[in-house]
Amino acid sequence: MHGAIAMNTNLDARLNQILPRITADEFIGNAGLGNEIGFYIFDYPPESELAVRNYLEFIAEYLPKSRPDLRFTQVNLLAFVVSYLKVRKLYDKALDMQAKKGDQALLKALQGTLSPEKIAQAFAEAVPPGEYDLILIAGVGSVYPILRSHNLLNNLQPLMGKTPLVIFYPGVYTGQGLKLFGRLERDNYYRAFKLVH
Repeated sequence: MHGAIAMNTNLDARLNQILPRITADEFIGNAGLGNEIGFYIFDYPPESELAVRNYLEFIAEYLPKSRPDLRFTQVNLLAFVVSYLKVRKLYDKALDMQAKKGDQALLKALQGTLSPEKIAQAFAEAVPPGEYDLILIAGVGSVYPILRSHNLLNNLQPLMGKTPLVIFYPGVYTGQGLKLFGRLERDNYYRAFKLVH
């Protein structure tokens, strides 16, 4: 019990650092990054998903009031992928295939349609980086294994320009790799910064 309280306290302390960080002019302007991309990861224990979702709802309500000049958007990756499939008239077919043939057959069938390159391009078209000062991404765990965050981030790098992007990641980011849910094998990715420690 004591460990759970300490972990929640630590998460609360880290969550409380987010708003001052993402609203700072230096952050929005990518100051001090040199030639590095403005990708940031907020990693958290997967069991704290609801707390993080609640905090993201708070951010969505708070930012327009506190920083009306800040053009930001929040993207849920699962909702994004569902919308992407619906636009291509593949969503109902995908549901039917999953019911009849199972998850693995569906994943194989959607591999080309949901390639990281295509999803990254569609993401950049739906959320044009030039129109935003800040992009927040959630829903990483919900969209796994259809879309893997390290592949998406790698493919977004050349498309996002100077717009800071923050991904809320239910797992561990070591600075060298991502480990979804803290359990799956680590995916190498080292181009992002930890949002807060």
